This record gives sequence, C-alpha cells and structure tokens, in this order.
Amino acid sequence: MSPVAINFVYIVSAALFIFGLKMLSSPSTARRGNLLSALGMLLAIIATLLASGLSYGWIMLGMGIGTIIGLVSAYKVEMTQMPEMVALFNGFGGISSLLLAWAEYHQHPQVSTFIAIVAFLSAFIGGVTFTGSMVAFGKLSGKITQKAVVFKGQHLINGAILVTALLAAALFALSPANGWGYTLFILIVLVALGFGVTSTLPIGGADMPVVISLLNSYSGLAACAAGFVISNNILIVAGALVGASGIILTNIMCKAMNRSLANVLFSGFGSAVTVAEGDGPQGEVRPASAEDVYYILEAADSVVFVPGYGLAVAQAQHVVKELGDLLEANGTEVSYAIHPVAGRMPGHMNVLLAEANVPYDQLVEMDEINPRMDSVDVCVVIGANDVVNPAAIEDENSPIYGMPIIETFKAKTVIVLKRSMNPGFAGIQNALFFRPNTRMYFGDAKASIQALIAEFKDAE
Repeated sequence: MSPVAINFVYIVSAALFIFGLKMLSSPSTARRGNLLSALGMLLAIIATLLASGLSYGWIMLGMGIGTIIGLVSAYKVEMTQMPEMVALFNGFGGISSLLLAWAEYHQHPQVSTFIAIVAFLSAFIGGVTFTGSMVAFGKLSGKITQKAVVFKGQHLINGAILVTALLAAALFALSPANGWGYTLFILIVLVALGFGVTSTLPIGGADMPVVISLLNSYSGLAACAAGFVISNNILIVAGALVGASGIILTNIMCKAMNRSLANVLFSGFGSAVTVAEGDGPQGEVRPASAEDVYYILEAADSVVFVPGYGLAVAQAQHVVKELGDLLEANGTEVSYAIHPVAGRMPGHMNVLLAEANVPYDQLVEMDEINPRMDSVDVCVVIGANDVVNPAAIEDENSPIYGMPIIETFKAKTVIVLKRSMNPGFAGIQNALFFRPNTRMYFGDAKASIQALIAEFKDAE
C-alpha cells in the first residue's frame, strides 16, 4: 500500500475509534460501539501489515494463538471473574508496549534524544502497568490478600525507585547508543516492574475500580509512547484515546468515592480498620423470611433494586431479572439503581444486568434515583454495603464520610439481602441494617430470590 492509502485507512480507523468510544457512554449503544472500535483496530492492523513488508508466518501464528486464547477466555470466564480479566488485559497491553520499545531500541540503538525519552516512557509505564495489573489480578481473584499491604518506609522506597528511574532515564536519553545505554535501559525495565508491585500492593480491594481504570489509562499512555518510538500514527492516536478516557474515568471513580487519586494511591485505605465506639451493632436487626418479603413486594407500587458485588458472587443477575418481570406483571414499577463504584470494576453492575437482558431504560444512575428515593415503596439491596451506608452522610467520624451513596434509607421499606452481618470492604458496620424501615433477608442472594420467585408463582 502507498503511504497515502495507509494514512487514509489510519484516519478512518481513528474516526471509528472516536465514534466507538462515544457510543460506549450509553448502555444501549455500548455493544455497537465496541464492535465499531474493533473494526477500526482491524483496519489499522491490516494496513500496517500490508505496509511493513514483513514475513507473515510468525505474525499469523501469534494472531492464531491469541484468537484461540481470547475465544476460550470469553466463553469460559465467569462474569464474577470479569474484573480480574480486565486487569489482565491492561497488563498485557503494558507489557506489549514495553517489549515493542525494547525491540526497537535493540534493533536501532542510534536514536535521537526525543525517541530515547519516549522509549523510556513506553518501557517504564508499560512495566508499571504490567506488574501493577498482575497485583490487581491477584487481589481481585483472591490469590493474594485484598487488604492494603502497608510496610514501614513504603513511601521512601517508592520515592527512591522513582528517583532511580528518572536518573537512569536522563543518562539514557543523553547517550542511548554508548556502552552503558543498554544497561541503563535494562535497569529502567527492572525498576518499572518493581514499582508496579510496590505501588499497587498498598491499595486495598475496595479501591480496585479506581486502580483498574488508572491502569487502563497507563496502558494507553504506554501505547501512545510506543507509537512515537516506531513512528506509527494510529498507535499514537489509539493510545492517546485510551489514556485520556482512562484518566477521565479514574476521576469519575474518585468523585464517586469522595476521595482524591492521591488518597487512593497512597493512603493505604483498608490496611488497618479501627473500630470506634458506635461502629458495632447499633440497634435491633429485623430479619425477614421469604414469605415476609413476598408480601412486602407484592403490595408495592414501586421497587428499586440496588445491586452490589454480592450479586456478582451469587451470580444472581438472571433470577433478579425474573423477579423484576414478575413484579412488573403484578403492576409494580421496577428500576435498578447503579452506584459508580459498585462491584470491582467500572460499570460492573451494568455489565451483569445487561447479561441478564435487563432493559437499559430501567438502569438509573445514583444522582437520578436519590432525589426520588423517598417516594419508593421498597428498595431491595442485593450484596451492596458501603455504597448504601448512611454513615457516609451522617457520621463525620466514619472512614467513608462524604462518599456519595445511594440513599436507600429514605425508601419506605428497605430489604437487604446478605449472607451475614459482616461489614463491607471499608470494614465498618452498616447503619442501614438497624434502621426501623429495614428488614434483613439472610442467605445466598440467588437462593433467596429463587424463594421469592417461588412465592409469586405459588400465588398465581
């Protein structure tokens, strides 16, 4: 292909990326947006391969292996494992950028200062993204502790690692082709891999939605830098789009938790929870049976479901949809209130409910549902904890004070589905459980909802 034709295809691909990204902002168009972006990437890959004049044997083998792994993973990975899958994707993107910069420098060590700088950025950010994502994967999958791992001198060690990386980068950029250049590059790679571990371990599992979106941004920035290394325009554009959208999403996640990014990264939140006076049981818990909950729901004119990570663990999204259908058939208005950081990754609850074919127009964001929560007859909380805790509004001494929540406590009746009275990731008891309008429906969420469905069907 001629350079003009290649650049034309790149422009088309960039446009598809942008339109696809725009369509991802709405659940109703997200699937089409994803396909549109994938089409843009396919066109970009084809154009690049046709322009390079490479031998395609190894490339086709790699594409075949990757395709098989991707298909098997897509079919076999459960929805509850999707957050760690996303973490792996981020990590693979980071290591790809690192290896690309390394390979280019290995083949062409005589590079300009600018290319040396972007090669450092691609390798360093890519390395941090890879090991940071592996730690996030370990935390999300339970292979390593989900608590924040804080150690003495942690910030000094991370600061020393950054200073070492910057000094090595400065020396490398001044003379990348001399005898020390390759050694310095290896040092940068090793430091980056180490920093990814030491910077992610101190972050608790409750902050994983922020970490995943931040690592996604890192992978985009690394790809953008790699695009400059190999002078590939579409890689620069794609990386910049991923990096910018990841930063914007990270900011949204932080606002939803009423915390700064620095607080998420450096506070060690969740490492050692101190239970203060009043954090324990604060009143009488009112348990309810399936029959009790059935009568409450059967008489309700409006029901709002609030899903949390417990919904994902129980894989209860399909039975929740079935219960919602039964309620609608009974003349009840049904909706689903979504908190931005419910679950373990951005949009986790949206993905789960979409899998169960919940209508998009029934998904309601936190800011939209809160003003009308006091008119809701029944609010059913399924596996959510900290994102519905009134302490975030009422208790100035609470670790989550100031965090925006779904104000379920304002509903006329609240039904909370939980296995036990154990606290959420913040490690504090939920004051909602002791409200006079709250009934606790204990048990596995899926089995509990199936019991409710049986009650409705028996009444027909």
